[in-house]
Amino acid sequence: MSNYVSNHRLSESNKSFVNQLSTIAIPNSVEEVLADQKWKAVMNEEMKSLQKNETWELVEYPPGKKPVGCHWIYIVKYKADGNIEQFKARLVAKGYTQTYGNDYTDIFVPITKINTVRVLLSLAANLDWPLQQFEVKNVFLHGELSEEIYMNLPPRCMVSEKQCQKMCKLKKSLYGLKQSLRAWFGRFTKSMRAFGYHQSNSDHTLFLKKQHSKITAFIVYVDDMVVTGNDPKERKALQNYLSREFEMKDLVMRILRYLKNALGKGILFAKNVDHQSIEVYIDADWVNTVDDRRSTSSYFTFVGGNLVTWKSKKQNVIARSSAEAEFRDMTLGLCETLWLRLLLQDLGYLSRQPIRLFYDNKDAYDIAHNPV
Repeated sequence: MSNYVSNHRLSESNKSFVNQLSTIAIPNSVEEVLADQKWKAVMNEEMKSLQKNETWELVEYPPGKKPVGCHWIYIVKYKADGNIEQFKARLVAKGYTQTYGNDYTDIFVPITKINTVRVLLSLAANLDWPLQQFEVKNVFLHGELSEEIYMNLPPRCMVSEKQCQKMCKLKKSLYGLKQSLRAWFGRFTKSMRAFGYHQSNSDHTLFLKKQHSKITAFIVYVDDMVVTGNDPKERKALQNYLSREFEMKDLVMRILRYLKNALGKGILFAKNVDHQSIEVYIDADWVNTVDDRRSTSSYFTFVGGNLVTWKSKKQNVIARSSAEAEFRDMTLGLCETLWLRLLLQDLGYLSRQPIRLFYDNKDAYDIAHNPV
């Protein structure tokens, strides 16, 4: 395995990392794996995990069915200091050989909004809620398939000569399948609803459970989830439930209430601000040039004194005046804050105070008060 190292000065940890890279070879074929004991061991471990999960069953070749191919992928995971964390071997289906309408249909799945994560962190910081992070091992292997999918035997799979004439009928999802993420999220959602959680209407990856004045909330991104809330008993019950349903890994996570920006100045989370308050600051630059007459909309919003969302982009239309450009800007920013209101309502922290909008254009301000 060849490596390129620049002439820049390397730290001792980086030197150690580069030295390790030069001695670790990622196998290019299954034959190389079988000749290397460490890779052979992790491949056998992966096969045991697939068999334990009952990912497939061996069946006779069905006439008229085109099987999906598969192959092995080998990965070396490193720690932050450059030391080796683990060797991984993953059996991956060749999803690009699937045919729409035959072995897959819908593949859409909701993805976590980073703004939702920031709102949760803001509440955790202001209300002193603890944070926990969990990871689901072999996440896609938990998904239940609704389609009938056949797959070739894994390369160099140790089976009898009679079984070599068979193929795998997939019962569970597998890495690489087009619907694997959708199947996993469907299985996970079903399990959480059975445990009394419901999805937020503002972000379907946010799951909530409210009991009297207590609330537990967590957000899931593929195989990672962050849990917070003011109900320690429910958090423990959730952890135990997840461990029974899936193979989990508990990760260490803590929130720092004092941050530093690039200039080295301290930024403290505001403790003297109502944690339910929503503020939005909006600005627009009205550009009037030959090349591009579109203005740029910018806004950033605060929840409980903490910056949670921001955006800056060119407007889709050409404004006829600076006041019109500024008014469009206000509309864009307020759409974001209305979404934030709904999110906080789902979390049980809807502010009774009106949303405070800060703006510096009198014409746009007057139009907002009297559109006629």
